[in-house]
Amino acid sequence: MCEANAYLRKQGEEDELFLEMVDHVLPHEDGLMLEDIFGKRKMIKAKIVELALVDHKIILERA
Repeated sequence: MCEANAYLRKQGEEDELFLEMVDHVLPHEDGLMLEDIFGKRKMIKAKIVELALVDHKIILERA
């Protein structure tokens, strides 16, 4: 499996799970559109701060 889990980084706190089994990350004029393997989509105004592909993690930070 090639999907990753997306986490939202909060200052001084543990990363919070935002969306599991992310298959697509698409840039959008309002931020990022993340889509999981089942077609569920979530939009977030954030930037990618880290991609840990071996660990299957996408770390996001609110813009």
